[in-house]
Amino acid sequence: MKVIKDIRAMQEISEFLRRTGKKIGLVPTMGYLHEGHVELLIAAKDECDVVIASIFVNPAQFLPGEDFEKYPRDFMRDYFICMQAGVDYIFNPEAEEVYGKDYKTYVSINDLSDKYEGKFRPGHFTGVATIVLKLFNITKPHRAYFGQKDAQQVVTLRKMVKDLNVDVEIRVCETLREENGLAKSSRNVYLDDKQREDAAVLNEALNLGKNMILKGDFDDYKSVKKAMRDYIETKTPECSLQYIAITDNELMEKIDDLKNYEGEVLISLAVFFGKTRLIDNILFTK
Repeated sequence: MKVIKDIRAMQEISEFLRRTGKKIGLVPTMGYLHEGHVELLIAAKDECDVVIASIFVNPAQFLPGEDFEKYPRDFMRDYFICMQAGVDYIFNPEAEEVYGKDYKTYVSINDLSDKYEGKFRPGHFTGVATIVLKLFNITKPHRAYFGQKDAQQVVTLRKMVKDLNVDVEIRVCETLREENGLAKSSRNVYLDDKQREDAAVLNEALNLGKNMILKGDFDDYKSVKKAMRDYIETKTPECSLQYIAITDNELMEKIDDLKNYEGEVLISLAVFFGKTRLIDNILFTK
């Protein structure tokens, strides 16, 4: 396994691999890898000849006052996790290498970037789309692997790839969870023991909403959201619910007529436990 920090070197390696017929799988990460990342790496290893893991805490997707400076970092830990997962290359550039002096170019996905996560974190998805497109241009993968936990990110990147004719297949792996149902996340390290236990309520509420919709046990869109909100706030009154959304899985349009809707349903939410913001979702077919 090799660590590459120079963009041009990574591009030359990727170009050589493509010319020799190797199928490249990319797993973009911000490091501090957990079991969910390992699942992505293993999926890439199973389906591709060469696996590239990028480790880069992207400043462009953090808002002022967010946790960019304290975001957990441990490159040596990540290095050994990647090695055990069979990664071939780690692309680990510095911010100056990625953005350079007087950087001006960003990728914006209209509408999708402004709702739900984008509403509460304005500019976040512009930063995500920009770095992911740059990583695609640098590592030249055939397939790129993402986790379903970041549902709106997945939807946004699929739209970018489609609209810009990017020659990359987006592969989505199921959310990996703790024993209590809490979605694996690098930010879980910020939770104390009680918060980690209480955060199980998120997955429970998502399943409550799913079961209500599938059984038809609701009056309308608002009644499902209210039941989920009441469940969360009753079980963990000290948390702060930011939003619940019930949408399609293509453009994240709100599903008003849940009774007659047919297709994929995505329920997503964001909740604060103390200063730690957690997101989660559930995807199913009605």
